[in-house]
Amino acid sequence: MKKGLKEIEYSRTSHYPCSARRLYDWHSRSGALNRLLPPWQKTAIVRTTGNIETGTRVKLKIYNGPVGFTFCAHHVDNIPGVMFRDVQEKGPFSSWSHSHLFADTLSGSTLTDKIAYTLPLQPFWPRFALRQVQQSLDRIFAHREFLLQQDIRLHSRCSTKPLRLLVTGASGVLGRELIPLLTTGGHSVWRLVRRKPDPNCQEIFWDPARGFLDPGQLPEIDGVIHLAGEYIGLSRWSKQKKERVIDSRVQGTRLLCRVISAMKKKPEVLLCASAVGYYGNSTEKEMSEESPPGSDFISEVCRLWEGATQQAVESGIRTVLLRLGVGLTPRGGALQTILRHSPLGFIRRFGPGTQYISWITTDDMISAMLHCLTCPELDGPVNIAAPEPVTNTEFIKLLARLTGRPLLFPVSGKLLELSYGQMASEILLSGCHVSTVKLQQSGYRFRHPTLETALRQLLGKNNLKPC
Repeated sequence: MKKGLKEIEYSRTSHYPCSARRLYDWHSRSGALNRLLPPWQKTAIVRTTGNIETGTRVKLKIYNGPVGFTFCAHHVDNIPGVMFRDVQEKGPFSSWSHSHLFADTLSGSTLTDKIAYTLPLQPFWPRFALRQVQQSLDRIFAHREFLLQQDIRLHSRCSTKPLRLLVTGASGVLGRELIPLLTTGGHSVWRLVRRKPDPNCQEIFWDPARGFLDPGQLPEIDGVIHLAGEYIGLSRWSKQKKERVIDSRVQGTRLLCRVISAMKKKPEVLLCASAVGYYGNSTEKEMSEESPPGSDFISEVCRLWEGATQQAVESGIRTVLLRLGVGLTPRGGALQTILRHSPLGFIRRFGPGTQYISWITTDDMISAMLHCLTCPELDGPVNIAAPEPVTNTEFIKLLARLTGRPLLFPVSGKLLELSYGQMASEILLSGCHVSTVKLQQSGYRFRHPTLETALRQLLGKNNLKPC
């Protein structure tokens, strides 16, 4: 800190339903920083030399719109179960010190975040600008508090026993969210990768297209989460693209199921991704897991994908088919695409706008996966979506309201089909309204049961008045 420059202080205390030591342990595990990053702010972890132990250094690239800056932190103090502290070595502040203080209470524990910082040219900053910095910190730590409370409750139910897990598709949008949730819960994760494995990570090479997976390299595992498959994409589907979409799912799933079914000690459970697209385009509401498949391409993909798990089922492995809804996160997928391509406003609706979207936040999606892993009653297909689907028109209207962007003209279905062909018919113009009764009756409780609560959390808009 420059001599004579007064530090600005920020403090927030949050409460958690666990011991201070358990709360500290969550922060000490791999993936904690990934979990705590606010989803509305584009941030990349460039490098880290550890977790929170003294001497650890972390380098982040943080973007404010198109402009990015580097933030480098050094962990300088650490008392296990009590506190840790990091300071800025390089970044936008003149100085920055962040202390995390853990304490037990009669009903659980508290975490107090104490920050002291100074700003470049601080004496010349107007009061409203200084308030904006504090308000930005409020948004970030309110998000952290909600997420951490929910994670702790989830792990209290589902992570009482550390599991050894094998994951495919770990580099995808969903995999990047899932791995940190698992590791902060104390679970060990091995990744199947199609590139050269990183010797410093628990990675195992496989080649689904050539049917290669060496059983001798697999550790003893409790469960498998299979997410790998070529991205379907929001562009015209060529014949070759459709073949790759099917082959990447069917070949990989059959290979994986053949190998784990032959293991001396088989995993107890396999979670295999699928999608609510299994049901096809439907105006019927409350499509349950017993509803028949649709007749379009996406339905065929899901049907073949699920059918490829048959060898695991026959070998006695509890197999859960995750019929995933439209995952919402600003970090990827549909929501990121909409936000990036709508800086001036949102298309009012695609086609009629009455088609239903069975959406779910990625936090609920990955939490439901952990629930499925540890809930022995769940078997076969399970709809993984929020309990209140909305129409295309309702979705865009709420998104516009919360972001303050205007609603623009609608786009006709015929124009979309002319531009994008079958993809438009089955993705942009197709609708599905699924039931989540099976998931909820198994004991799962949603973090974001309504679209408004979801978007407010994802976009950092919880300070706004309800719509």
